[in-house]
Amino acid sequence: MKTILTFLSFLGLFSCLSTGPAEAKDAILVFSKTKGFRHKSIEVGKASIYKLGQENGFNVDTTENAALFTPDNLKKYKAVVFLSTTGDILNNEQQAAFEQYIKKGGGFVGIHAAADTEYDWPWYNQLVGAYFLSHPKQQNAEIEIVDKKHLSTKMLPDRWKRYDEWYNYKSIVEGIKVIGKLDEKTYEGGKNGDNHPFIWYREFDGGRSFYTGGGHTDESYSDPQFLQHILGGIKYAMGKKK
Repeated sequence: MKTILTFLSFLGLFSCLSTGPAEAKDAILVFSKTKGFRHKSIEVGKASIYKLGQENGFNVDTTENAALFTPDNLKKYKAVVFLSTTGDILNNEQQAAFEQYIKKGGGFVGIHAAADTEYDWPWYNQLVGAYFLSHPKQQNAEIEIVDKKHLSTKMLPDRWKRYDEWYNYKSIVEGIKVIGKLDEKTYEGGKNGDNHPFIWYREFDGGRSFYTGGGHTDESYSDPQFLQHILGGIKYAMGKKK
């Protein structure tokens, strides 16, 4: 009996030793450094994305410290979100680290003023998909959702009516896959015509890129539809299929 108990104790010990640690959660980095106009909505945006992470099983780190753009640090993240960044926010070394991160399969999410960022970095133009040109006054407008198969648009109506700040764009990259277009007939001040891109994605340089022009207002980050839209873009950038 003593031998049997000893053997069972050994099995129990082996079981404990062979049980690995719980699988680490995926993580994203939300970057919101500004060198130009600073959107007041950045703070509520960070809090809302953090909450999305809590509710959907991924960790969210936030920073405005560009020194964290190193190969060793960036490799911890499935995606990096540029939340209304503006201006020249990364130096040459940090830019090189971010390019390396994308080339190794990382994801990028650009929200609103991410298009008002790094005008002298041609690679970033390709990544974000377009640069900010101008905007009229904030007003109601309609976004025509032209592809509802994407994770960021499948929950949206065919005509998405919102109040926001509506960007016009320049240096629009030919390779972007537009899934939402602004209908310039529904508001004043559009400059891109009948094909006014507003939501798009693409695979680029080994990684994945998603951009949405929405998110200027504080109210965007308490709007359930907009939050699910953002969540879908983040999941796409992270490489999720569902």
